Amino acid sequence: MKENKIKFLVITYTPLIKKNGEYHSYSPYVDEMDVWFSFADEYRILSPNSYPTRFLSKPFKSKDIRSYHIPFIAFNSFLMALKSVLVLPYILFQMIRAMLWANHIHFRSPGNVTLIGSIVQILFPFKKKSVKYAGNWDPNSNQPISYRIQRAIFRSTFLSKNIKVLVYGEWDNETKNITPFMSATYQENEKIYHNLRNYEHKLKFVFIGAMVVGKRPKLTVKIVESLIKRGFNAELHMFGDGVLINEVEQYVIDNELTDAIYIYGNRDKETIKNCLLDAHFSILPSKSEGWPKAIAEGMFFGAIPISTKISCLPWILDNGNRGILIDEAFDEATRTIEEELNKGNDYLNTMSEKALNWAQQYTLDRLESEIEKVVKDG
Repeated sequence: MKENKIKFLVITYTPLIKKNGEYHSYSPYVDEMDVWFSFADEYRILSPNSYPTRFLSKPFKSKDIRSYHIPFIAFNSFLMALKSVLVLPYILFQMIRAMLWANHIHFRSPGNVTLIGSIVQILFPFKKKSVKYAGNWDPNSNQPISYRIQRAIFRSTFLSKNIKVLVYGEWDNETKNITPFMSATYQENEKIYHNLRNYEHKLKFVFIGAMVVGKRPKLTVKIVESLIKRGFNAELHMFGDGVLINEVEQYVIDNELTDAIYIYGNRDKETIKNCLLDAHFSILPSKSEGWPKAIAEGMFFGAIPISTKISCLPWILDNGNRGILIDEAFDEATRTIEEELNKGNDYLNTMSEKALNWAQQYTLDRLESEIEKVVKDG
């Protein structure tokens, strides 16, 4: 028997659903967790086994997953909060049981489940722990109180021992628990050379994100609509699903934009990649981001990112040197984009090349290497 077996436990809010004898979960999460699991000898997941809405799912490659099921919890209504409080003792029992088994405890944060986990892990100071904080780590951002509590606990070198917290971006005055980290979508062999684009003919914008309030898909449509009205030959390709998709589709129809704005819903990685290969811009004016995966995906192929000044995006866009940072207000956002477009081909191609060169540092090959260090070396 192998000595020092890595018994890897994942604590997450992301649901684990059993279908036809296989465990399924949210597709991007599955892709990354399969990498984490490849460096462990045994692996288990503590998570809800149900979720109230549909999501893009796929099965894990790893087939030997064991699970600690807990009920779905939320605090967005009185009845749901009451139910969540009633099942809390069972969740605590499952969590302690799971942590006793593991010798590496991995949190997918933020979320209600990891808020509970951040408190329970204090009881296990000698267990090796890691946190993948997928949310906005900006200390000055407006965060829900549950996020602020778990951030404070994980940052504390007194409360959280033997832990490495992986966060997006580089932030000043952080504790030794905090480590800048990355995400990725494409392999080293998918890199391309920078191709010059023509910014004086039709401009291709791409939006990749959930059709929800936080991602502002309708604002994206209005920005491109405004650019068209100002004389720019532009089109917008939108990938993603969510509660706002019907509203956005109706807006496009009502404003006679069907020849310029195309809404596809969820599509596979290869379809999105093919759309990005000749895109001029990747636009995501969202309210909050952790690692803005959609922006990084566009940059990888030279699409100039357009994003709001949130989270680590000013760092990713080098404060406007390798992308366009916009305000949340529609008029200001449109004006900024128009000003950048008017700077001409050479300026925009230089920005495109800077975006590509930065993004191509962050490949799945490198991500796999970084994850291996966290799992094996701590």
